[in-house]
Amino acid sequence: MLAFVGALRQGGSQIFQIHETMLMRIEALMHQYANLPMDFADASLVVLAEDLGHGRILSTDERDFQTYRWKNHYPFENLLLKN
Repeated sequence: MLAFVGALRQGGSQIFQIHETMLMRIEALMHQYANLPMDFADASLVVLAEDLGHGRILSTDERDFQTYRWKNHYPFENLLLKN
């Protein structure tokens, strides 16, 4: 964890800022995928993909991220599952 925090401090990563306007989208996604159910973390990743304009992720959550779509259309590309 210390290495992770150090990497953040040195600019090795960016922390995605969820703006208030994005909360409506997160809520809509959680309703849309309520049958899974989608939690706040998953919905935040969908909103992040929409903000970045791509769905390349690393996730051990194979089932849900094969179902989720960013911008209600595009599938995610789980880089963890690539051969």
